[in-house]
Amino acid sequence: MNRPASEPRDLFAIADLATEFGISTRTIRFYEAKGLLTPERVGGARIFRRRDRAKLILILRGKRLGFSLRDISDYLSLYDAHSHAAQVSLLVDKVDERLDLLQSQLSDLETTIGELREIRKLAGERLAQDDAAGAARNELGPSAHTARA
Repeated sequence: MNRPASEPRDLFAIADLATEFGISTRTIRFYEAKGLLTPERVGGARIFRRRDRAKLILILRGKRLGFSLRDISDYLSLYDAHSHAAQVSLLVDKVDERLDLLQSQLSDLETTIGELREIRKLAGERLAQDDAAGAARNELGPSAHTARA
C-alpha cells in the first residue's frame, strides 16, 4: 500500500495538515468549530480529504490577506455550492473592499511616518543646538558656568 511520494494523497490526519502548513492542530479545530472545515470522523479521529486541504489553503490565504472569518465563510459557502460565477463575483467585491481599506491605511501610515520624521528632525536639531551650547560653555571654563548660576 506504499505509494510513490509524487502521487497525490487523498486523506490527511489533522497533524499532517498542521505540520504541512505550520499551524497548530488547535487552529484547525478552531476552523472546524467555526464551520469552515468539515472533516469526516472515523471513531474519534478527524479525516481530512483533498477538498478540506484546499479549503484550508483558502482559509489561510484569506487570513494572511486580512479577510475576516465571516468573509472567508461566505466565500467557502459558494465553493461548496459550486457556483463559480457567484464565487468569483464575491471575491472581486471582497478584494475591492480590502484594497480600499488598505489604501486608506497606507495613506494614514504615510502621514504618520512623515510627521514622525519631522519630529525626529526637530529633536535632532535641538540636540545639536544643546550640544553646541554645552561645548561653548565648556570652552569658556567653569567660571562662565558658575557666573550664570
